[in-house]
Amino acid sequence: MIAPPLAAILSLENAIQLVPTAVLGLLYARRAHTLAGGPHRVPGWRQTCFYAGLLTILTALLSPIGELSDELLYVHMVEHLLMGDIAALLIVLGLTGPLLAPILRIGFFDRLRALAHPLVAFPLWAIDLYVWHLPFFYQAALRHLAVHALEHTMFIAFGINMWMCLFGPLPMPRWFHNLGRLIYITAVRLTGAMLGNIFLWSGTVFYPFYIHGDASFHISPLADQSIAGAIMMVEESILTLCLFCWLFLRTARESEERQGLLDFAQARGLELTEARAARAVAAGRGAELQRRLEGHAGASDRP
Repeated sequence: MIAPPLAAILSLENAIQLVPTAVLGLLYARRAHTLAGGPHRVPGWRQTCFYAGLLTILTALLSPIGELSDELLYVHMVEHLLMGDIAALLIVLGLTGPLLAPILRIGFFDRLRALAHPLVAFPLWAIDLYVWHLPFFYQAALRHLAVHALEHTMFIAFGINMWMCLFGPLPMPRWFHNLGRLIYITAVRLTGAMLGNIFLWSGTVFYPFYIHGDASFHISPLADQSIAGAIMMVEESILTLCLFCWLFLRTARESEERQGLLDFAQARGLELTEARAARAVAAGRGAELQRRLEGHAGASDRP
């Protein structure tokens, strides 16, 4: 049985980290319900992704993963990857422009959009990842409740910001098309893989905090650290493969849609440059441009 003082600490830790998650879920549900009756309703698959992201955070914190993360480094690595990578990705997949509109009308949050620029989001994510894995900060999070909650919050927040460049509803710079996305994906995944390699191949124990937990589970500190690095490498490899497949399919679809628009315009004697078609498709407005072309074609056919 857990002693009362420890139980109180665990309860407080859960409250600090889970209350914001619950509030976020309620706000999302309220906004999605508001949009449900109009043309900007949130698709069901996006809502599923968002709630799955919140469920992933709850799983990381409340399952045995959360309990064992203070005993074993590799379990703590699983917890962080679930929250900072997987949950953050699912949350971003659940967002739409109309859903975020009320938040972006607030001046402070509208100015924060600058953080989602690819040239800003990537270094912020990388700095957050590496700074929190420095022994001083990492072990401070293990020893202090508030620091631990801050660590988790920043992993999730900067993870969401990082994924926003690829899957979010905010507009991106014109140069950030498929080649830019490829470079961005490669930079992000290589940055994570480098940290995984440090854990995997280093012959130095970074976090003495885990020595007692490792002894309890009959595993050496270096083995624990190496397993943590291997887990990170495997997760990074799987994500990288999935992202490359997504980008390849996206590129093929956009190429086909762009050519379809050009063929349609040519067949009806309408002027459409390849650059304009490419911009419309890249912005997700290919169907809108198609309707405009159909309107022009219909108008020219009338006497």
